Amino acid sequence: MPNNKQRNIIGVFDSGLGGLTVLKHFLKKLPQYDYLYLGDTARVPYGSHSQDVIYKYTREAVDFLFSQGCRLVILACNTASSQALHRLQQEYLPAKYPDRRILGVIIPLAEYASQFENIGIIGTRATISSGAYEQEIKKLKPKAKIIVNSAPLLVPLIEENWTGQDVINKILKKYLYLLKKEKIKILILGCTHYPFLIKNIRRLMGKNCLVPDPGKIIADSLENYLNKHPEFKNTDDGVKGVCNFALTDQPENFLRLGEKFLGKKIDNLTIISL
Repeated sequence: MPNNKQRNIIGVFDSGLGGLTVLKHFLKKLPQYDYLYLGDTARVPYGSHSQDVIYKYTREAVDFLFSQGCRLVILACNTASSQALHRLQQEYLPAKYPDRRILGVIIPLAEYASQFENIGIIGTRATISSGAYEQEIKKLKPKAKIIVNSAPLLVPLIEENWTGQDVINKILKKYLYLLKKEKIKILILGCTHYPFLIKNIRRLMGKNCLVPDPGKIIADSLENYLNKHPEFKNTDDGVKGVCNFALTDQPENFLRLGEKFLGKKIDNLTIISL
């Protein structure tokens, strides 16, 4: 009898280790899938680059993931999602890979935030300057009050494993001051690196402001997408998938913080060039 069971590899891309905060929830919620995580650790952070450069880097990453057999790629990076996703979907996919898909992280988080009237968002300079969150939220809740602030120092500090240092809290207080002053009801962490600091952020924002875990929201959204698009869904649900990792530079900091965050050893790791 022919084997009609279908297995799919889901590509997960981030400029560095931030996408692990999304991957962790994918592995928990959708363990039957195979994953290939790509971190562009040689060129992190993306947030200070121009839109053209971010698009170029993201396209090269997606090219690699597709070349490895991924049919669905998640840009687990707010900067790439805000600066490159639309162009990739409108120009790149139709021309090169019409049967494949690329999804971002902004729409699921904007949909979640739109349940509230008074919304705060922090992210990289590129994400905040794009206005992507405001645009998506206003589609759903035109009268929402949205307060945004860029937090450019957080990604490099997280990448350097400074998450437990006092300087992080001092910097966070500065970035969160305006948002707290405006008495926002929900704070969206508009960078997948920021959940590494979610306990600090929740404590600083206080009990009257919800700070949801973006990875959980994105994983719920991916599950819904797969249910609606069976061509990307595994039919072999009883088999636990494997997770492979690719980085563009040496992995010491990535491994140190990533293994602690995931709670397990990161195996199957290769260093690649884009």
